[in-house]
Amino acid sequence: MSNFRLIEGDGRLILSIPHAGTRLTRRLAERMTPAGQSLIDTDWWLERLYDVPEITALRPTILVADLSRYVIDLNRDPRGASLYPGQATTGLLPLTTFDGEAIYLTGQEPTATEYEERLEDSFWPYHLALMAQLERVRDRHGIAGLYDCHSIRSVVPRLFDGQLPDLNLGTNSGTSCAPGLTQAVAAELKSADGFSHVIDGRFKGGWITRNYGLPAERVHAVQMELACRRYLSESAPFLYDEAGAAVLQRVLARVLVAMDASLSELSGRTAARPDNSGLLV
Repeated sequence: MSNFRLIEGDGRLILSIPHAGTRLTRRLAERMTPAGQSLIDTDWWLERLYDVPEITALRPTILVADLSRYVIDLNRDPRGASLYPGQATTGLLPLTTFDGEAIYLTGQEPTATEYEERLEDSFWPYHLALMAQLERVRDRHGIAGLYDCHSIRSVVPRLFDGQLPDLNLGTNSGTSCAPGLTQAVAAELKSADGFSHVIDGRFKGGWITRNYGLPAERVHAVQMELACRRYLSESAPFLYDEAGAAVLQRVLARVLVAMDASLSELSGRTAARPDNSGLLV
């Protein structure tokens, strides 16, 4: 059984959704605490949120994980290095929720063998598929744009102070995409009436953005971390807010249209330049 779903499009954009999955094996769920079984840190409803005509008209490729991030976090360094040294975060095989609560019952934490099995069975298949799609799109268009979709509760004191801005764009401090692309997206964020935003704030982009965002190799990546409050209730059962989502969807559509237009412009500048490089991990 595949642990992700792939929808191939023929446009320049790839939407990666690594944290929206909720699937656990029964055996694994039995080893978890109530906090772990709640899956509270899921990026709820993102596939639904991005399913609007203005975005589908761009013909993006979409890659969506089915497994919960508590099985393995597809947006963490597979070598175990922290994305934010010195700051609280969760790991490749998370042992705690964002709030610091134990995910596993005492003595039921993953073993070293499980660590390797989950990398082999769940982590690398997703990333091999993502790499293949990035190369396919780049071969077709001369450029590829990776938009990594995320959301998080607005208030998580262990991770950040106060209330998170509505729209959090990460570009790995300006290194994962061309400056012009950042500027194009930033212009849409600034013009989004009633929405707060930040660029490379608390969330600068996870391992997906940092690893695959290689402008010199014509792959431009950004991460969008949304504050959940704009489109769902932030406590169980995390109900989708149709009215709030509709407003947010208009903003996200403009962001992705701007990103696609910027990629088109960039591809015109670089189309004549040969490139035989691969996407390295």
